[in-house]
Amino acid sequence: MTGRLFVAVVPPDPVRDALDRFLEPRRDAGGDLRWTLPEGWHLTCAFMAKVPPGLVGNLEDALAVVAARTAPFEIGIAGAGAFPNPDRARVLWLGVTRGAEELGRLARRCRNAAATSGIEVEGGPFRAHLTLARAAGIPATHWLEVLDAVPAQAWLVEGCTLIRSRTLPGGAGYQRLGEFRLTG
Repeated sequence: MTGRLFVAVVPPDPVRDALDRFLEPRRDAGGDLRWTLPEGWHLTCAFMAKVPPGLVGNLEDALAVVAARTAPFEIGIAGAGAFPNPDRARVLWLGVTRGAEELGRLARRCRNAAATSGIEVEGGPFRAHLTLARAAGIPATHWLEVLDAVPAQAWLVEGCTLIRSRTLPGGAGYQRLGEFRLTG
């Protein structure tokens, strides 16, 4: 049985708590939005839709090497955006305002680690973002204005996490498989 895995940077509790406090009173007003849960917030570096169980150990070893070669770095998130665009939004997100280059470098290294482990990495060009809500192609200009008011958040990225994603009746469920401390 194959698994859906991804490597991500997970915001620390104080950042998640601050974002959650801002969003909490606004969630009920977003009837067309499916809000992501704070415990699932992350910045995806590499997504792998079909990972054979026998290759997970190879991936973990390769990610340990990536972490050993990568120094901790500051990251900041703020500013709302929508995929594919504000007129037909399917995803509402916050962007990376500081540390985008370092996060991009970490993402390339994680994607390469997966590929050299024999695992296919999905997705197009890396676009650093933190998903806050999903929708069914709605006009989202108003929501982007609301989310632009989210107070900027920053933290020191000291590691990345290997996570298993499972589709559950209420949305995605995540299980952390490994933590990789950046020490480069």
